Amino acid sequence: MANSWDDPIYKSLFKRASKATNGEIDNFCMACHSPIGMTSMKLTGADIDSERHIPGVTCDVCHNISAITGHDNAAYVLTPDKNKPTKLGPHADAASPYHQTAYSDLHTRSEICATCHNVTHPFNSTPIERTYDEWQESVYNEQGIQCQDCHMTPGPGTNNNPGKSAVMGKERKHVYSHDFSGGNSTLHEYFGAKESAELARAMLRSAAKMEFIDLPKTVTKGDTVTIKVKVTNIGAGHKLPTGFPEGREVWVDFKATSSNMQVYRSGEVIDGHTEKNTRNFKVWLGDANGNVVDLNVWEVDRVLADTRIPPKGFAIVDYTFVVPDNAGEHLTLNATLNYWPFSQHLIDELLGKGKLKVDIVEMTTASALITIAPASQQHTLITTTH
Repeated sequence: MANSWDDPIYKSLFKRASKATNGEIDNFCMACHSPIGMTSMKLTGADIDSERHIPGVTCDVCHNISAITGHDNAAYVLTPDKNKPTKLGPHADAASPYHQTAYSDLHTRSEICATCHNVTHPFNSTPIERTYDEWQESVYNEQGIQCQDCHMTPGPGTNNNPGKSAVMGKERKHVYSHDFSGGNSTLHEYFGAKESAELARAMLRSAAKMEFIDLPKTVTKGDTVTIKVKVTNIGAGHKLPTGFPEGREVWVDFKATSSNMQVYRSGEVIDGHTEKNTRNFKVWLGDANGNVVDLNVWEVDRVLADTRIPPKGFAIVDYTFVVPDNAGEHLTLNATLNYWPFSQHLIDELLGKGKLKVDIVEMTTASALITIAPASQQHTLITTTH
């Protein structure tokens, strides 16, 4: 969030969008990537390459939000007051020598996240991102588990974090972490935040499990076999993956080998893309003619497909191949569930080759061993007529 303006991928896309729309999209983008820049500094698209410091989403932004007027497109109400600055937060007994404090129920709920984590196309109302809606429709909402309960902790599964929010603060049973951990380890690495990058990987590794199902005990040389893999969203309170649909992708890298020979492969990264027929979980956006939109998000007119896995949901993918006659005694199956926040091809297109390396995170794995039986003896049936 602190780097939301300095993000080089955002900057490159913003420049393209600003030019293509003659600046019509500028405030739409800046409202979430630099709220202070838009409201107080009166930024325009021309400021994207400015050398002056332009803040991203800072402490002042969230702690000055007093209300929301909707659940998307920066529908927040900022209430700064230079004469009597008051910071809003989730504690009724907070005190500070530097500013006034006030309790805000909004800061305890996921709705405060909605305004920037639901994105609707400003020209045609196509739903671009729906992270908040995905949570709202989930069992997490039903159970009262808020966005803050997962993304403002020191790590996945850490529900208690005793301590102080500030040096002069009160001792509390739980202090909310302001790392706001998500899954974008690539940008953390780019900005040199190694600990945050590893925390992002930990979040991803806690989000899913994968297993082989309905496996045959044996297969026979020459036979066609089908292997099924079940992927379950066990830890994300939204779809897996969520956010930035042009980039986010989870996929299964599946390999079947025998005696060091590759029998079958699906899910390899080739030329910065996952290969054709990869079993992946993502959103495909389209333009008015139904063509897939990869970069020019301002041209989006519709959602073409969505294969992502809902919270606590699962998907089953299958692979069909022939067991070769020269296979060994066993068939070894290995599946890896991978994630990247954007493809290497997209980054190379935006920034140039070699400018930024995408971090592919291994979320979880599954393996199995199947016995291979020899091919059945072929018999020739000879018939005669009299």
